[in-house]
Amino acid sequence: MTEKARPTKIQELVYEMKASEVMTQPVVTVKPETSMSELREVLRSHRISGTPVVREGQLVGIISIEDFINWLAEGGREAAVADRMTRRVVAVCEDEPLVQVVSRLDRHGFGRLPVVEREGGKLVGVVTKGDIIAGLLRKLEIGHLEEELHRYRASHIFEDIIADRTTLVFHYQVAGKDFKKAGSGASRLKKTLGRLGVDPVILRRVAIITYEAEMNIESAVGKGTRLEARVASKGIRSDGARDGATP
Repeated sequence: MTEKARPTKIQELVYEMKASEVMTQPVVTVKPETSMSELREVLRSHRISGTPVVREGQLVGIISIEDFINWLAEGGREAAVADRMTRRVVAVCEDEPLVQVVSRLDRHGFGRLPVVEREGGKLVGVVTKGDIIAGLLRKLEIGHLEEELHRYRASHIFEDIIADRTTLVFHYQVAGKDFKKAGSGASRLKKTLGRLGVDPVILRRVAIITYEAEMNIESAVGKGTRLEARVASKGIRSDGARDGATP
């Protein structure tokens, strides 16, 4: 594998972490009936360039500084936020992997995305590119210390076993159509392999491929299935019990 093709720790975390782990909360919001004049003070005092519009906790729109500037350019006659806001809002669910959040930000060219509950649509946070970077850096710092500790404790497991051939088999149940648990099996497998002292380059490659496989299972498989990983001193094999996929 070339240096360019090797997955990094950041790439691995983007698949593993959820929107809820990096989002900003509580969120500065306005109501549909808030006046545009009042909006000016909200944006200025909080030093933000836009804010969600909510009614009884439900996200109903987004108002940005660009909307405010356009309102001023058209004469600045008094109006409610509801008259100037964007009603068709692109949002992400709190349990979505960061890889999907990053993709949505890039696809739409937004600086931020509101984060909502999967069931009910209640606004729970906002995620920006800055939030994602800060969250990844925090996770990197914590993860590095834990990774080094577990690798030290378990790196010689195969050397300590006396046998002609040794294989460890791990099973992880995947619910199917349950996005709240998407990636949980892959996350547990990654932690287990890390504690066994698997080389970080191999660990990240296995983790990313397994995350993608599990998300595909969640999207396409109605019934539960199983991830199976076989770890031997010379390699790792991971399979889906129903579809037979081999990352």
